[in-house]
Amino acid sequence: MTMSAFVPRLGIKPPAAMFPITVFASAALVFLVEPMVAKLVLPLLGGSPSVWNTSLAFFQGALLAGYAYAHALQRVRSLRAQALVHGAALLLAALTLPLGVNELFGPPSSTHPNAWLLGVLAVSIGAPFAVLSATAPLVQAWHARTVGEEGEEPYVLYAASNLGSLLALLAYPVIVEPLTTVHGQTAGWTWGYVAFGLLMASLAFLVSRSGDAPAHTAKAETPPASVSWKDRLIWIGLAAIPSSLMMGVTTHITTDVASAPFLWVLPLALYLLTFIIAFQAKPLISPDLTLMVQAAAVAACVLMVPFGATNFIAQLFVHLTAFFLTALMCHQALVARRPDPARLTEFYLWMSFGGVVGGGFNAFLAPVLFDNVWEYPLALVLSCLARPWGDWKFGSSTWVLLTLATIAGLAAVVGDTFIGPSAGSRVVVAGISQHELFSLGLKVCLGTTAICAFLLRGRALVFFAVIAILSMTAAASAQLAPTTHTWRSFFGILTQSQSRGGALGTVNMLAHGTTLHGAQSLDPRYICQPLTYYAPPTPIGQVFLKLQGEKPAVRVGAVGLGTGSVAAYVRATDRLTFFEIDPLVVRVSTNPAHFSYTTRCAKGPIDYVIGDARLTVAKQPAGLFDVLLIDAFSSDAVPVHLLTVEAVREYLTHLKPDGVLILHLSNRNLELKAPAQAVAAAAGGVALAQSYRPTKAEAAMWAAPEDVLIIARSPAGLDRFKGDARWRTTQPHLVRPWTDDYTNLVGALWRRMQQKLAGGD
Repeated sequence: MTMSAFVPRLGIKPPAAMFPITVFASAALVFLVEPMVAKLVLPLLGGSPSVWNTSLAFFQGALLAGYAYAHALQRVRSLRAQALVHGAALLLAALTLPLGVNELFGPPSSTHPNAWLLGVLAVSIGAPFAVLSATAPLVQAWHARTVGEEGEEPYVLYAASNLGSLLALLAYPVIVEPLTTVHGQTAGWTWGYVAFGLLMASLAFLVSRSGDAPAHTAKAETPPASVSWKDRLIWIGLAAIPSSLMMGVTTHITTDVASAPFLWVLPLALYLLTFIIAFQAKPLISPDLTLMVQAAAVAACVLMVPFGATNFIAQLFVHLTAFFLTALMCHQALVARRPDPARLTEFYLWMSFGGVVGGGFNAFLAPVLFDNVWEYPLALVLSCLARPWGDWKFGSSTWVLLTLATIAGLAAVVGDTFIGPSAGSRVVVAGISQHELFSLGLKVCLGTTAICAFLLRGRALVFFAVIAILSMTAAASAQLAPTTHTWRSFFGILTQSQSRGGALGTVNMLAHGTTLHGAQSLDPRYICQPLTYYAPPTPIGQVFLKLQGEKPAVRVGAVGLGTGSVAAYVRATDRLTFFEIDPLVVRVSTNPAHFSYTTRCAKGPIDYVIGDARLTVAKQPAGLFDVLLIDAFSSDAVPVHLLTVEAVREYLTHLKPDGVLILHLSNRNLELKAPAQAVAAAAGGVALAQSYRPTKAEAAMWAAPEDVLIIARSPAGLDRFKGDARWRTTQPHLVRPWTDDYTNLVGALWRRMQQKLAGGD
């Protein structure tokens, strides 16, 4: 019996244009809601980049559920029945709207943030996202059964799907986020879902009135070629590598800028662009060109990964280029292995499963298995195995290049281990210091290994081996200071290292990513002297010394614990409360084996409140603090919800009438002073600002440059500082103040870039 016996009488076929339009619309809604929902939940978990990775892993799982549903629906032979089932699914999913954060799971958890976030996402957006995700494979299957022609494949509709996704993603940071409020975004998306439901219903009605295309019916009489488990495993692997890399590169670039949707969408947009190119009938970039350029890009990238403190723009370009070309290489390999259109939904199902494997590994397994972000360079190295393997007969040139790469890599590691620590500044030859000579030799060794890798690009296994050598060599050579401990949590990577030989002797340092979050001298003479941003000459130090000079007892609140440096200012009559979202930071800073500001130096009592500071500070009594320090914006993942009008207005209610709010705004990549000044005025406070740059003598004593804004409830609260020329009046009208409904990190990044180009710091 042929398939025609199972389908309704042929009617008028749907217009061919309706298929790409429907796929485009669903994809746009799917990928517009990803950064939108992440923005909604981000403030609840402290702005960590892991919020996005966990969210992305959830969305990949929901995508898999949608593809599985579309694949299962193909077992229903009647197109009319399929249309009715899918219409019912769209209506049921709509019951979870309007879009918002469902409060079923209660307040966020700092001890189990992953589980809490997955639960909230599931009940808030899971059903609409999964049903929308099913559109692409389902509509492509309908296309193949109704309007398909001999020789035409429905796979090209996948390019239309990813084009809709890409345009939506790019629109979010450029148009949607800067120009609309959060409420407007969620309301607009909800109405967009309703409009899509009407479009999908129209297509489903026309499809149900149609039937199988003659060409498809003819094909159905001949069973399509079988798919082996080897094929399925290859599909999974080729999909998993780009998914893992997307999360890895996102973590890498957001850790030192801001955990914000406008940065998250860059890797995801490039990821989608690779699908568009790979699934085109005539790809814009040929597979051969991709393979050649990818070899050079991945070598440069693994070389640069450990050196996180280099120029951000150069880092961004190299990492995103390597990611884009590697993802394109894998997706082009997927397209080359695509099955007969009759197995289209199965192909997408396994491809989606591969995405879940790669994303799940980064989001859930890697933080448990690794104490650093090793999953990113690991995925880069493993991606080399997706290249053509060539034959197994290695010529003499291959062995020579492999040997040279190995020797160069070993030379770099040995030199860094035994020569690097003793490389001083003594001039060796014509003005070249010993340190400069060593650095040049290290670069030659690393560069030699990278060149050898590129020359061996035609043999995947050998290329993989040399890239692995290069990655390990670069990681070993990038250590600027001896690392003593590394810890990892949902909220980031903490690294303890040491600096020796300065004016303060051996100094323990704590970094989050590549950002220094505090330091403490081990010399008994200086062990209780606050360093870096808290040193006495800094604006923060000035405020504490001024208040303590006037008041016999000071009540202090501090958002952001770090090493606990501010505890060194606590006298026996003072009391300090730390608000910290990461329990790991509390364990490290309160362990005297690592840092002892809180256990040895503080004379008065210290309390610790775990959770997002916006929520935990709000629970404190009104008028409690003499000084409230907000120190959460220094170069790594910036929790912008702590720097809005609503947040500052809340902080001010917890100050005493003459209390002072301190905003520490130093940031390597974002200009936060302008929005902070606007926020202070809009929140009803009065403010003074100071940009401190230490003298050479102060820098030798570990005083760090910093930008600080102090805010009081009334002018009287700042009278004590107005006679100090170091503090200046603010300019609150430079930019629009940030609110819970509006932030503009793109503008902050652009202003910082302009300052750097103008020679500012």
